[in-house]
Amino acid sequence: MLALRLARGSHPLVLMRRLLVAAASAGVGFLLLCTLGYASGHPAHSAGSVLRLLWCFVPLAATVQFAVAVARTDPSTRPRAGLSAVGLGPVRLSVLAAVSTAVSCTLGSMVALLFFLHLRGDLSGLPFDGAAAGLLGAGAPLPLAAALVLLALVPAAAATASAMALRTAPPRATGAPEDADDLLPEEQIPAPAAPPAGLPWGVALTAAGLAVEAYANRGSTGSAFPLPGKLDSTPAWVLVGWTLTAIGLATAGPGLTYLCGRLLQAVRPGAVRLLAGRVLMNEARRIGRPLGVVCAVLSAVIAAFALYGTGPRPFGPLTALGAVLVIGCTTATLLTSALEARQARAETARALLRLGAPASALRAATALRAAALLLLFAPLTWAIAELAALPLTA
Repeated sequence: MLALRLARGSHPLVLMRRLLVAAASAGVGFLLLCTLGYASGHPAHSAGSVLRLLWCFVPLAATVQFAVAVARTDPSTRPRAGLSAVGLGPVRLSVLAAVSTAVSCTLGSMVALLFFLHLRGDLSGLPFDGAAAGLLGAGAPLPLAAALVLLALVPAAAATASAMALRTAPPRATGAPEDADDLLPEEQIPAPAAPPAGLPWGVALTAAGLAVEAYANRGSTGSAFPLPGKLDSTPAWVLVGWTLTAIGLATAGPGLTYLCGRLLQAVRPGAVRLLAGRVLMNEARRIGRPLGVVCAVLSAVIAAFALYGTGPRPFGPLTALGAVLVIGCTTATLLTSALEARQARAETARALLRLGAPASALRAATALRAAALLLLFAPLTWAIAELAALPLTA
């Protein structure tokens, strides 16, 4: 009940983010139900059904990541100092975040079930003259238990991940200092953070993923990556290679972001470059992983267009839906993480303004951080895409 009351009284932007989580959950639930319908209508194609189910875990992971980012930026579930005295400690807040996330995802799953049953003709006649009957396995019976288990995957995974994220988040002060002169020197300008570990492992995993994708093309005839046509004809090793590449880029993202902040402060930096670099170093762990995931997704999109950009592109509706979910969720996660980082440094920004720093300097530091990240991650994304597409087009 507390979660529902907080949701009813939340800010419209918070409600919009929760509705986006519900929409993403509906999309993933629809993909999972379509996989179940295909398996029920084609019992002889068990290998293709399993591969379709494995591909569904890519948008599922992106949706869970987005749900966790939304839970972390929710004002009602963010750990703050002093809430433990009224019974809202880290454990209670993590449970509240899990319940709120589960409610949003369950709403999306129910919408997906109703829409799926409507397209199959189970609720009324077949819509669209039965155009989606073969795609959804309309003539085969749908196992109810299996459908409920698949629909419960997104709420269970998102709620568990949100609870763990809020449980391990440090408490954050909500009040600003009364006097900026009372701040210590290291609190007036952000102190450099320790470099995040994982950059060597991320590079190794990315290289291993590219090697696996190249191995998947060896000895194959025709197109080695026929994903836009039929999901079940995609080699499983391509999925394994892309997954390793995505994990590697997500692991290396914080280290690359920290390195970008160090480069901004090189060669006698001024106040703006120093502030931009220190902020990037402090926020490397928060925005580095979403940046790495976005880099992996965009590199996969560029590689797909390199393979099919010069000829007909028979993107199926389910493939298009999965691509929209992955791109949309990863981009929304990055924007939400940037919002969380902005909230985290709000006290520092207010302290700098009270100390006499011009607002234009803060805006210039923000623009400089964005430009530095773009200059680092854009060529990296293009290079990963070219290396991924090279063995597939050879």
